[in-house]
Amino acid sequence: MTKIKQKRKHDRIDSLNLLNYVCLDENNNEVNQGMGRTLNVSQGGILLETHVPLDKKHIISLSIGLEDEMVDIQGTIIYHREGEKGKSEAGIEFQDINETSFQILNRYIIAFRAMQKQESQFQND
Repeated sequence: MTKIKQKRKHDRIDSLNLLNYVCLDENNNEVNQGMGRTLNVSQGGILLETHVPLDKKHIISLSIGLEDEMVDIQGTIIYHREGEKGKSEAGIEFQDINETSFQILNRYIIAFRAMQKQESQFQND
């Protein structure tokens, strides 16, 4: 059996959050926009589910709702693949993230992991 080497720097957590995205071309002009949802999230990127495939040539600007806060982040589309039920999935690597957005994202990930740990302990008791 062949082992696949992971390229990620950060662990991803399964997380479903709605978001708005805008795709920009090399001149920073809006090409398209839409709604999607995160399938998982890490400090370095997300797996995004959309109704249409995203072009790897574009930069993507994301507005993600994490609990009661909004995070605006730009990223690069690293790959895309066909998802379930005709949807599309894209791996997004964060590129432009300010300190405030990074702190909100980090707090969310820490809180989510704590909740998962608590649920796991509850199930084992």
